Amino acid sequence: MPAGLMERVAPASVPSTVDVGAMRADRIAKVRANMADQGLDALVLLGNTNVVYATGATWPLGDPGRANFEQPVAVVLADDEWPHLFTPVPDSIDGCGLPADHVHPAVYLDLDEGARSFNRRLAELLPPGGSVGVDEWTFAMARECAWLRSSGRIRDGGKVISKSKVIKTPDEIAGIREALRITEQAIAVVEKSLASGVRQIDLTATFLRAVFEAGADANTLDPIWQVMPPTMEDGPWTTHGDLACPLLTTERELQRGDVLWVDTSITHRGFHSDFGRTWIVGDEPTARQEAQFDRWQEIMTAVLAVTRSGAAYADLTAAARSVTHGHTPWMSHFYLGHGLGIDAAEMPFVGSDLGQAFDDSHRLEAGMVLVLEPLVWDDGAAGYRAEEVVLITDDGWEPMTDYHYDPFGRTR
Repeated sequence: MPAGLMERVAPASVPSTVDVGAMRADRIAKVRANMADQGLDALVLLGNTNVVYATGATWPLGDPGRANFEQPVAVVLADDEWPHLFTPVPDSIDGCGLPADHVHPAVYLDLDEGARSFNRRLAELLPPGGSVGVDEWTFAMARECAWLRSSGRIRDGGKVISKSKVIKTPDEIAGIREALRITEQAIAVVEKSLASGVRQIDLTATFLRAVFEAGADANTLDPIWQVMPPTMEDGPWTTHGDLACPLLTTERELQRGDVLWVDTSITHRGFHSDFGRTWIVGDEPTARQEAQFDRWQEIMTAVLAVTRSGAAYADLTAAARSVTHGHTPWMSHFYLGHGLGIDAAEMPFVGSDLGQAFDDSHRLEAGMVLVLEPLVWDDGAAGYRAEEVVLITDDGWEPMTDYHYDPFGRTR
């Protein structure tokens, strides 16, 4: 592994705590600049994390039925530094600084009357004939909101947010680092409880208690402690012909020698973490398993050697495959790498099912946060998978995590 990967680095420009005001100003400036590039007078946002990004508001997660029905909605105007927020959770604005006249009661966009009411409110905010982009829409909106189809096509507002959030501000990097720290602190508690006879759900309970005691807002990816079968044939059948992963956690009791693929994510103040490792239950790795870890290190080293601002996504995928003689060392239904920030997986997507042309035409930029997650599958002896989170810089990358690889990959 390249020197320094195990040392968490805090870039000099990254603050130790998040300045919410500065971060909000940076974000909305980027959103409005990208709106101008697309000729949009207004941006309507329904996606939860998109609303969080534009407004700074956060709210408790609910069950999917209620969350979809009562979802907050944001409206960003090209000529207004403050976004408008329509929310069923008044407390969601605490700390985000929105003026009182920019906070409105909820609109229920799954209902025809809710869409009609929102249509009237938006008409009060927009100049006549204004161009509107939207990230998501409901059937009721499609029926009742004339602006949605006024240009003959729906303007994709989701691209504005995706482009805005791909480069992280210093405050956002600080927020991601804190979410990662909370996650790793909890993972260390779980690792101490790892033993034969412990149930998968017991590991989940331990993890959730630890992250919430440490300040997490939500568990956004139910912790995965998947016992990997020795061969792919021993696992469930899949439509894509690749590994069946991830699988839900159950009451299964762990047994000595089980190989666990671990993956989880939490949020802290709107920022996501990501953590992935491979563990062995109550045993030392065999020589064959040590060879798996060594090969994983070779892949990661090759990928990191070409990871820097300006590198095409395809440079990273080619580097990974160069170690495995052309074989793709990641799951086909996932990716070699993905972005991290206000979503657990966001742009950039490296080695995804978007295809080779996408990887050829997109490049890394300084300020991106990238989670790399190659794997080594050794049919007959399961395999090894782990994740590393790095910050892309002009001349390379800087690690954002320093968690060890025990009890599978020994740091030698």
